[in-house]
Amino acid sequence: MGGMASGVGSHGASGVGSGRDRRSGSDAVRGPQRPRLALPEEPEVFAETARLAAEEDYDGVEFVSRDLSGARAPGATFLDCALRGCVLDGAVLKGARLLDSLLAEVRGVGVDLLDAELRDVEISDARLGGAQCGGASLTRVLVRGGKIDYLNLRQARLVDVVFEGCVLVEPDFGGARLERVSFDDCELRGPDLTGATLRDVDLRGVSAFEPGRGVDRLAGAVISPGQLVELAPLLAAQLGVRVLPRG
Repeated sequence: MGGMASGVGSHGASGVGSGRDRRSGSDAVRGPQRPRLALPEEPEVFAETARLAAEEDYDGVEFVSRDLSGARAPGATFLDCALRGCVLDGAVLKGARLLDSLLAEVRGVGVDLLDAELRDVEISDARLGGAQCGGASLTRVLVRGGKIDYLNLRQARLVDVVFEGCVLVEPDFGGARLERVSFDDCELRGPDLTGATLRDVDLRGVSAFEPGRGVDRLAGAVISPGQLVELAPLLAAQLGVRVLPRG
């Protein structure tokens, strides 16, 4: 393995956040830590004839513009790896471990990451549909740019996760636990929070917020005064309060 690079992709390395408080008036919100990647300067390039395999270990490997559609690698470990411009249609990575790795401009429908572990991972400019991440563990993960439709995070655990400049369409957080999660300059359309548990989840940076199911689970989230006004009708309905003009 070659020396370690300090930069990742065109964005440079993601600095490790200190988890410092984001202040609004006298209140403090614990912000998420971000991943810091130090990928190999001279990675091993995944061979054109090679195939992903179950329970395999991939250390310092780079996958460039590979069509991994239908690949089966449940339980595999990817350490210090980079997937750039790869197609992941129907790829099976159930129970896989992605550690200190980069996924840049990946695309695909129905990738299976059920019960997977993502730790210190950056996902940039992805275009994914129906990604299955139920029961997964996400720690220090940055999702930057791109669009993800129908992301399944049911029963997942998210700690120190940043969604930045991306579009999330009907993500399913049903029964998930979210702690120190922020949405910065994101579109969040129709999220399902049914049964979810939130702690220090910062929604103030959401550029377009279209609440879905589970509005009653917003306890533990932080919203702006303007968002409160927009949510007022939903919150009133949840409480059974009728709002009518007098007379």
